[in-house]
Amino acid sequence: MKFSHTYRTGPVRFHYLVALLVALILADGLMTQFLIEGGLGQEGNLFLQNVLDNGNLMGFKMVGALVSAFILWDIYRRHPNLAFASTLLFVVAYTGIVYWNIFSFVMAGF
Repeated sequence: MKFSHTYRTGPVRFHYLVALLVALILADGLMTQFLIEGGLGQEGNLFLQNVLDNGNLMGFKMVGALVSAFILWDIYRRHPNLAFASTLLFVVAYTGIVYWNIFSFVMAGF
């Protein structure tokens, strides 16, 4: 019974939210790389354009996603409400970015 209580109110729910954020960041990286390599789009972030030119986009996204997850988890230990709200905001933002990438696929004729 304790597990279900922890699931609804505690760190298990935050674990899922952070895992979802990491998955969305990696999905964004994969879709962006595919769109750019196929000539169907371009990177809007000027910093990531340089990373993309070197062919390191997915490595950069993977490291960035994991570092972000560790930072959010560290914040969660001291300020759980702030970390949860911030992570939720990032999940909403990356969901919009992934939907934008899907929209780009559809507009390109896939």
